[in-house]
Amino acid sequence: MSEAQHVWALILAAGDGSRLRALTTKPCGTPVPKQFCSLDGGRSLLEEAIQRAARLVPSERICTIVAQQHRKWWIECRGLAHLPQTNLIVQPRNRGTGVGVLFSILHILAKDPEARIVMLPSDHYVQDELVLQQALETALARLEEDTTHPILLGTEPDELDTELGYVLPGVPDVSGSLRVERFLEKPKTDLAAELIARGGLWNMFILAAHGAALLDLFLPHHSSIVVEMQVILTRFLQHGAPTGGWPAIVDLYTRLPSIDFSRDVLEHKVDRLRVVRVPSCGWSDLGTPGRVGKTLQRLHVRRGTGDVTAERESSEYLSLAAQQAQLERTRRLGVSRF
Repeated sequence: MSEAQHVWALILAAGDGSRLRALTTKPCGTPVPKQFCSLDGGRSLLEEAIQRAARLVPSERICTIVAQQHRKWWIECRGLAHLPQTNLIVQPRNRGTGVGVLFSILHILAKDPEARIVMLPSDHYVQDELVLQQALETALARLEEDTTHPILLGTEPDELDTELGYVLPGVPDVSGSLRVERFLEKPKTDLAAELIARGGLWNMFILAAHGAALLDLFLPHHSSIVVEMQVILTRFLQHGAPTGGWPAIVDLYTRLPSIDFSRDVLEHKVDRLRVVRVPSCGWSDLGTPGRVGKTLQRLHVRRGTGDVTAERESSEYLSLAAQQAQLERTRRLGVSRF
């Protein structure tokens, strides 16, 4: 765990997880956001992410952004109950990862203007957590030498996948971090193959950066949004949630465009980025039923069992493993689930 008093963890948990609806929809037809499901009947993916953050920073410096429309799920998440309620960042609606990241950065900088932020998705799987932890500690150490460049984490691809982002490392800078030669979200097959052949890495959507350097990524292209959100959020924090500035935040989110953090922000700031190479650690973003299936197969092998759900049937969370097994059964029968 990092002893640096200005290191914060930000867990992104406001997404809808629409690409995985085939596995995250209950038999009654209610879709459950992926982060509030479990992979195989254990803790929810969000709780796993909170544990991941807790290996780096104390609980008082773990912030989580959630969506207002997901309230019925996050108020029942036991992992969130152990964090300070002031560290729960609620946004009125989903306006893309870019808006969620910006809103969260401003919250954290209001608490600590010197914040170093580790950004962690809430809906990924990591088989070897120690490998990831060591890579994050390396990135944080680099931040002490270089305050101006956000550091991405990229892992070595084990296949060609056009649904992931790619980072092509360049030459090292004076701090030892690799410059980013190219950053591309979801390239076409030929380009993805070329990037892999040149040593390209999968973008894990995990990064470490000084809060001010993260904020700078939104400038100047999104300057007007940054300024308005700063003014409204300052009023909101002064009055306290949910009174004061909350109606203004709702109004702002009604007017905001959707901003994708990778495509609309990072792709335009390649010269500002650095990357740390993460050895293979069994990482998956669990973004599609196919990737969930491959991850579960690796778990089967690791545990030496043919059924990864056998000993975890009592979980309170919707199990992606159980959902996938049911989906396979219905496919074999040639009938619809609904």
